[in-house]
Amino acid sequence: MARSVSLSGISAVNDTRQSWLDTIIKGDCVAALEALPSNSVDVIFADPPYNLQLGGDHWDQFDSFAAYDAFTRAWLMACRRVLKPNGTIWVIGSYHNIFRVGTQLQDIGFWLLNDVVWRKTNPMPNFRGRRFQNAHETMIWASRDQNAKSYTFNYEAMKASNDDVQMRSDWLFPICTGAERLKGEDGKKVHPTQKPEALLARVLMASSKPGDVVLDPFFGSGTTGAVARRLGRHFVGIEREQDYIDAARARIDAV
Repeated sequence: MARSVSLSGISAVNDTRQSWLDTIIKGDCVAALEALPSNSVDVIFADPPYNLQLGGDHWDQFDSFAAYDAFTRAWLMACRRVLKPNGTIWVIGSYHNIFRVGTQLQDIGFWLLNDVVWRKTNPMPNFRGRRFQNAHETMIWASRDQNAKSYTFNYEAMKASNDDVQMRSDWLFPICTGAERLKGEDGKKVHPTQKPEALLARVLMASSKPGDVVLDPFFGSGTTGAVARRLGRHFVGIEREQDYIDAARARIDAV
């Protein structure tokens, strides 16, 4: 059962792993990360605010690029502290933010392993017709530092799942639709950027082992937690919006 805990319910000093494993921590991502033990997480999947500046979603609003960069650096540094020496991090983004995230990753000391392009089979159209249709998002996969040689990469499993051909860095999946898309009683989407479970399943099957701890500092609707549970991994999610926490908990409990 997925549990929700507050920051006050976590002790990094007296860590028994039982207090924070398979939980959703309510709070700011940096503060919550600072409450977790160092070197305790095997894989991080982060779907941070994209800084779209479109209005409507207050969590995606920043006053300037400098403010967004400072936010990015803060949460990445906090992630690096909790990541095991042989752990890896995935960050997904669009052209609005992924290049800025990549710069911060390298400046902090992460070592980039791949950029993986998620090609969408059913992307949203560009209604104004003033730009190319945005048909992909980019994921950066990185180890904690350049010398991390023993990180997990299940090469043979990826090859076997790809008709015995080496897995490429462009992945074709549809965006989240249909029964998988969480909706409220009003019929509206619970979360505007819910990622498809198939995408997370490939990420975790490629870069983690059963029993590993998977962290998602921007938990949202809980896709990472649901997939981690299905694949026999532990999860810890961080989310500040109670509505998302409630939806994620119910979703994970149903697995």
